[in-house]
Amino acid sequence: MIEESFISSRRPSPLGGRKPTKDDLAEFATDNPDAIDDVLPVRSGELSMLIVGINPGLWTAAVNAPFARPGNRFWPSLHQAGLTDHLVDASLGLAVEDEAQLLARGIGITNLVGRATARADELDKKELREGAARLVRRLDDIRPKVVAVAGITSFRIGYSLPKAHLGEQDTRLSSMAGPRVSTFTSYLSPAASMPIYQVPDLARIWRDVWRASRTEAAALMRS
Repeated sequence: MIEESFISSRRPSPLGGRKPTKDDLAEFATDNPDAIDDVLPVRSGELSMLIVGINPGLWTAAVNAPFARPGNRFWPSLHQAGLTDHLVDASLGLAVEDEAQLLARGIGITNLVGRATARADELDKKELREGAARLVRRLDDIRPKVVAVAGITSFRIGYSLPKAHLGEQDTRLSSMAGPRVSTFTSYLSPAASMPIYQVPDLARIWRDVWRASRTEAAALMRS
């Protein structure tokens, strides 16, 4: 149940709830390292699953809402997986009620790199590695049960793990030791050698990662 007293600390859409124009989008292609607010709880240790995108797109930055561009498969797949009770429409901004529902269920959202770009491949290796190191430091505070990274190629670059595979990672080989970490390809612009994930595929991944978070929670209770 979502608490009626929930107060969001996220900023509202800079556009006041209207659809971004092409001119609007161009204005958000800046070096701002905090182009979008995270969806994170105030207290640490409250997340079952932390979802990590690579970096915000321009539409996402323009409305300050994760995975906001119309047609993005993120929200439909999350709903099909049963992790939201309705299909979230974040195209004009993330409703406070939707943010509250995610956090009440233990789901958080952040990015590897905070700078907004039209395409993820506009990020250089230095940015990805700095973002990867920053995420590791933040995990000490956030303390999620599992982490799901949406972008295997950027994960490989950021953590210097060129042979990292899709799915659950052996974090003993990187500085990500702590929570269980799973990766999957970016479903917006996958590499030619990677599968193109459709909504049912992504929903299956979310369910798998969610079950892993439940397993981790149960193990912590027994320890």
